[in-house]
Amino acid sequence: VWGKTGSKIYGPKAGQDYLDNELRFSLLCQAALEAPRVLNLNCSKYFSGPYGEDVLFIANDWHTGLIPCYLKSMYQSRGIYVNAKVAFCIHNIAYQGRFAFSDFSLLNLPDEYRSSFDFIDGCEKPVKGRKINWMKAGILESHRVVTVSPCYAQELVSGVDKGVELDNVLRKTCITGIVNGMDTQEWNPATDKYTDVKYDITTVMDAKPLLKEALQAAVGLPVDRNIPLIGFIGRLEEQKGSDILVAAIHEFIGLDVQIVVLGTGKKKFEQ
Repeated sequence: VWGKTGSKIYGPKAGQDYLDNELRFSLLCQAALEAPRVLNLNCSKYFSGPYGEDVLFIANDWHTGLIPCYLKSMYQSRGIYVNAKVAFCIHNIAYQGRFAFSDFSLLNLPDEYRSSFDFIDGCEKPVKGRKINWMKAGILESHRVVTVSPCYAQELVSGVDKGVELDNVLRKTCITGIVNGMDTQEWNPATDKYTDVKYDITTVMDAKPLLKEALQAAVGLPVDRNIPLIGFIGRLEEQKGSDILVAAIHEFIGLDVQIVVLGTGKKKFEQ
């Protein structure tokens, strides 16, 4: 995928899918199931070789919704990955992988899985009428369903709007919210290789103004540690509050303040 499309993994531009996304992500799911059996993933000074079959697969969003289906139909039905499990993690329920119902025949799955994909929505979507829904199948066929926080888990089951028409499915299967974590070594400001000034809890107040000045210089803003500098990093979509950000920026125009925005998304927000 990277060699063919560069960094544009999901589509040629924001909000537009590649026409062959079903094929792309079907192959991704099949490759993910083969990887622990054939790739050298468990390499250490004590052992080198394939990871093996005692695996917990973490599937992320609709693009990996076929993993539990393929695990059961292609492997466990033949005595492979007997003890393997799948935890399906929902990062953004707004993107579900909805395709024409006839496309089920392209997935190389037994007919018994058709009902897990079967979906009729009540909202206007690019594909109208009866569909298949990869995320729905991932939810129903996985052993556990999780998401990125307890609050988001509550949102997803609260109603059709927040759950984007999968709220009833999630209420039946149960979903667990686990707060996003981070690697405290990689993101340690005392050792971070990407910052020119290192700091810890005792030196943070001295380092931050210097780092602020470095950022101002890097993006071509007047260098002044006393000017308020507001930063936003995220997808430029309404879901992330970008519409509120755009409206707020107009209120700041003319004030002695700097704003740095990093992100891609809808063209109207990028512009």
